[in-house]
Amino acid sequence: MAYPVAMETLAALPRDIWERTPPEAQASIGTLEARVATLEDRVRTLQEQLNQSSRNSSRPPSSDPPQSQRPTRPRGQRRRGGQPGHPGQTRTLVPVEDVEEVVVLKPTQCSGCHAPLSGDDPTPFRHQVIEMPPIKPVITEYQWHQLVCPKCGETTRAPWPAGVPSGTYGPRVQATVALYTGAYRLSKRTTQHVMDEVCGVPMSVGTIGPLEQATTEAVAAPVEEARTYVQAQEVAHLDETSWRQGDKRAW
Repeated sequence: MAYPVAMETLAALPRDIWERTPPEAQASIGTLEARVATLEDRVRTLQEQLNQSSRNSSRPPSSDPPQSQRPTRPRGQRRRGGQPGHPGQTRTLVPVEDVEEVVVLKPTQCSGCHAPLSGDDPTPFRHQVIEMPPIKPVITEYQWHQLVCPKCGETTRAPWPAGVPSGTYGPRVQATVALYTGAYRLSKRTTQHVMDEVCGVPMSVGTIGPLEQATTEAVAAPVEEARTYVQAQEVAHLDETSWRQGDKRAW
């Protein structure tokens, strides 16, 4: 026997009919009414859960079903993009004298009658393309000779040039490594990959620590000079932005 989807509890029977109803039937009817009430409560609860969304509960929007209609703001009257009277924001062109290469594009014939064209456009359209040059490290080899004197037998080496580092990497490589690990907060492993893959400078992870230390020693004097200058000022800017350094908070 098929039952309707939605059922309502029947009204109580009239007293005279209820009194004529056998006790067994009364008990069965009471049990059925209690069961119907329980099922109605369960259906009501499930219906409320089914109707929940991010708009009427604490559920995230990602849990909404695909057919859920999210509220949309009424479309404004203004057109998209810059509004009339608003100053445009475009990249400023580099002066021509600071450009490495100028490519002149001139038509040679008329697009209509194909007559030859000559002359210059006083205000040509200018388009500039900024490109990174190929990064290739400059490797300088120093061949340090030592010669033996034919008279006294003394061995003499040439004097070492001033400013030439005794290590493998020059000051620019050292400064770049310190910039990546310090200002940009890259890990030593990431810094190693960037130096190798982007800059073409191979190095081991263990080399980065000494380069950082050498940079710290190189800038110690100007940093101390700047610290002394700031401490002598009447007003100093204070930035409370913090970050995590290890298991401690730093400012």
